[in-house]
Amino acid sequence: QVQFVESGGGLVQPGGSLRLSCVTSGMIFSIYAMDWYRQPPGKQREFVATISDGGATNYAASVKGRFTISRDNVKNTVYLQMNSLKPEDTAVYYCNKLPQSPYWGQGTQVTVSS
Repeated sequence: QVQFVESGGGLVQPGGSLRLSCVTSGMIFSIYAMDWYRQPPGKQREFVATISDGGATNYAASVKGRFTISRDNVKNTVYLQMNSLKPEDTAVYYCNKLPQSPYWGQGTQVTVSS
């Protein structure tokens, strides 16, 4: 069974940075595109960023230029570097593969507040 374990969240002031990690297991990591999603309080889960198996990336308009997705195929891990954080980035962050697995991880909470 595919598993995702997200970490790296926390409380940060506006303008600050965080680096999220997602360690995967139960899948051949290197052949899948990987996505980051987030779920703000009281809202639906939304797409944040994607990275293909070849390293091509794409971002939601709300995070483009501030967030960077990357991957390490040796460590079976996908990362999300988040800079210039804003209060509206507050959410639980999740990763998943493409095609999407029905098994989601527990997510990691990111809170941006002064």
